[in-house]
Amino acid sequence: MNNNNIKCDIVLTSPPYNVSHHNKSDKYAYRYGKYDDTLTNEEYINKTINLFNQLDKVLNKNGVILYNLSYSVNQPSLYLTTIANIISQTNFELVDTIVWKKTKCLPDNRSKNRLSRIVEFIFVLVRKNEAKSFTSNKQLISTAKSGANNYNPIYNFIEARNNDENTSLNKANYSSELCLKLLNMYGKEGMIIYDPFMGTGTTAIAALKYNCKFIGSEIDEHQVEYANKRMETSS
Repeated sequence: MNNNNIKCDIVLTSPPYNVSHHNKSDKYAYRYGKYDDTLTNEEYINKTINLFNQLDKVLNKNGVILYNLSYSVNQPSLYLTTIANIISQTNFELVDTIVWKKTKCLPDNRSKNRLSRIVEFIFVLVRKNEAKSFTSNKQLISTAKSGANNYNPIYNFIEARNNDENTSLNKANYSSELCLKLLNMYGKEGMIIYDPFMGTGTTAIAALKYNCKFIGSEIDEHQVEYANKRMETSS
């Protein structure tokens, strides 16, 4: 999405988590299809910074980035370091963190002290100069005598299934149920939704159900074919 004539209103995505220990023989190294999930942490962070610099060029004014990122047992702090570097090295600021409670947790039962991870996080990022004006679906309820406005609450907690379906093309999907609930918080019909890690088209399915337009990027042509078929079936 490097055409400056193409703009989006929301970026909704779940990037690779870089959890494969920098080892190409790790069973998770290619769980995203053709994407090589064995970068060094420095390479991963630099790649993420470059992504956000590109997103700054295509995101419309007051647009929102909804960035699903979590951690692994072997890389428990990388997601925090990544978000910290986005804030310090790009034009974006973290304005909210949404907790996503999944229906199933990862099988950490072999650890005697690590907790089973039933939640992940969606980081809400906007341009630093738009932190007070970015788009959301909170509605004005009343205005107090003091002049202070009261808005309906939208809580930073979502319960949604892990994924839509299992496929050998991509073993790290999230769910269109989650995406729809995020669009309920920030989306409006007719908006353009962009997913730079489209995978099998989960974000696309949610966008179409919400009567939005969709643009996606994906390096694995097999997943693109799969996603296109999903979209044709859902339309």
